[in-house]
Amino acid sequence: MTDSKTKVRLLLDEFKNFALKGNVVDLAIGVIIGGAFGKIVDSLVKHIIMPLVSLLIPGEQSYLGWKLVVNGKEVPYGLFIGEVVNFFIIALALYVFIVKFLGFLIKSKKPTPLTKDQELLMEIRDLLKK
Repeated sequence: MTDSKTKVRLLLDEFKNFALKGNVVDLAIGVIIGGAFGKIVDSLVKHIIMPLVSLLIPGEQSYLGWKLVVNGKEVPYGLFIGEVVNFFIIALALYVFIVKFLGFLIKSKKPTPLTKDQELLMEIRDLLKK
């Protein structure tokens, strides 16, 4: 019985070490923020962009009512168009954030100047190489 308790404790300790690592917590936070961002973009598309698009395209129905009827079956292509617009806005936001913003931050980082200790260590290393 003691052996099984030890195995359970080891399993729980391993799980705790895995679950509380910084990378896992950072990933969880990223997923939560990404989900919230997705909801904001979804609301933007559904409540602002697509109603404006439906004003530009003549018809009595909003984009939610855009349907194609084939053999008595409705195909709601307006909903699909809304999801495509939603995807493109999220892709654009990710592109701007990852490529442009983070790329700018990486390029703008200047190398830190060496301390006197580091300079001395480099000189010692160079002398030892000779």
